[in-house]
Amino acid sequence: MAYQIALVQFKPVRRDVKTNIKKVQDLLNGITADLLVLPELANTGYLYENAKRITPYAEGNHGDGVFLSSLIHLAASTNGIIVAGYAELDGDHVFNSAAVVSDKGVVENYRKTHLYADEKLIFEPGNTGFKVFEWQGVKIGMMICFDWIFPESVRTLALQGAQIIAHPANLVLPYCQDAMITRSIENKVFTITANRIGQEQLGKDHLRFTGRSQMTSPNGEILYRGPKNTETVHITTIDPEQAQNKRISARNELFDDRRPEHYKL
Repeated sequence: MAYQIALVQFKPVRRDVKTNIKKVQDLLNGITADLLVLPELANTGYLYENAKRITPYAEGNHGDGVFLSSLIHLAASTNGIIVAGYAELDGDHVFNSAAVVSDKGVVENYRKTHLYADEKLIFEPGNTGFKVFEWQGVKIGMMICFDWIFPESVRTLALQGAQIIAHPANLVLPYCQDAMITRSIENKVFTITANRIGQEQLGKDHLRFTGRSQMTSPNGEILYRGPKNTETVHITTIDPEQAQNKRISARNELFDDRRPEHYKL
C-alpha cells in the first residue's frame, strides 16, 4: 500500500498566528500527501511567561479558530489530513495540543502528556491519554515533543495498533532524533518527527531549536533527516503494512513475547 507522508519544518513567529498561517500556506503550496505533520505550537511559537500571555493566541479544538480553520481549508488542497501542534484554549485552561484535521473538520485532538521544563508554568497537563485514530485504513497515533523520552508513549500507541506515530516537536535537547530510531525499532512502527528551527529569547531564557526533522521506519532506518536551520517540506512514500509485521526472529514476535506480569514494580 503506497501512502504519502510529509513533514514540515519551519520557524513559527511568536505571537503572530497570521504570519505562521501564511508560512504554512506558502510551504504547502502545490504539496499533496495522505498525512502531513507540522511542528509543536505551530500557531504561537514557544516561549511565554505564563498561560495569560499565550491565551490571546490560543484557540478551541472545534476547528472554528483562525489557525485550525485555515488548516481545514488547506487540507482540501493537500488531499489528506494534517497533524499540527497548537496552543489549545479550553475555558480558562491552555493545553499544549495537537489536532488532526481533514477538509471536513477536526478528526482528533491530543493534549501533551509530558510537559517539559517551564511548559509546566504555562500549560495544563494533558488529560486525553494516548489515542489512535484511523484514516484511509491506516492507524495513526500522536504524541508531542518531550513525550519521546518516555518509552511508554510510543509503546502505548503501538499496542493500540498504531502503524505511524505523528510527532510534532519543538526540540532543544540533542537526543531525540537518535532516540526515535530506538522507539521505531522497539515497537516496529513508522515515526514522523516534525521539528521547528530557529531561536527564541524571553528575558534570560534563550532556546535554540535543533531542526533535523526525521522520518524513521519500523526497522530503524532513517528515511529522511532534515537540515538544522532551513525551512523545508519533505515527502516520502511508505507502506504502512510494514508496521504490521512484529516478527523479530522465527521464534520471536514483539508483542506476543511480552510478559506484562513481570513488568510490575
